[in-house]
Amino acid sequence: MRIVSWNVNGIRAVAKKGFSEEIAKMDADIICIQETKATPDQLGPEITDIGEYKSWFYAAERKGYSGTALYSRIEPEEVSFGLGTEEFDHEGRVIRADFDDFVLFGIYFPNGGRGDDYVKFKLRFYDCFLDLVAKLRAEGKEVICCGDVNTAHKEIDLANPKANSKISGFLPEERVYMDKFAEAGLIDTYRMFYPDKAEAYTWWSYKTYARERNVGWRIDYFFATEGIAKKIKESNMMSDVMGSDHCPIFIDL
Repeated sequence: MRIVSWNVNGIRAVAKKGFSEEIAKMDADIICIQETKATPDQLGPEITDIGEYKSWFYAAERKGYSGTALYSRIEPEEVSFGLGTEEFDHEGRVIRADFDDFVLFGIYFPNGGRGDDYVKFKLRFYDCFLDLVAKLRAEGKEVICCGDVNTAHKEIDLANPKANSKISGFLPEERVYMDKFAEAGLIDTYRMFYPDKAEAYTWWSYKTYARERNVGWRIDYFFATEGIAKKIKESNMMSDVMGSDHCPIFIDL
């Protein structure tokens, strides 16, 4: 089984850049999409009906903002939306799919870059998500979470850590939540395979030709609880896939 996660930075825009062709080449069983920036009525069949995949979309109330999607050629037992908290669930950030062996979350975590209030909102979102993970673990369920976490964990995870130490996405109070993810039993699957690999990024600013120079950040992650993490054979990124300022990431089980 292959699961892919990709922040497309506008699904209608990436559809014009070969989105369906890229999806076909990935040959993934499940694909989680973040930052769709569209409501279902704005999507044509070239987005909603791709090959063997069944699709689900969760839009933000605010037009052209946030939003997530799920494509799967394996029928989930159930698909649900949101964290169950009104503060967050109007932004279309969370799709959950329950399968036999695990619960999968595709999440577009908040960006704290617009000021202190947004950072606080982001941290409350992290807390709400971790509370839900704790509940699921108490029920004996395995969890996989993927998406744009909007935080780089350690200095190895971005090109210029010192220059960005006071920028949202690498603030100490944000980074500590990556430690809390680990304490909650969520394993960073990329570092499980590549603990010391540097210059491995998933997001590059459109400014200053950052991608061409590989001046990036690793802010897209696959996390997994121990039982399901043991079944993961590879966790990596598809750095050569264009169309967005993020590249897709994947796990193979």
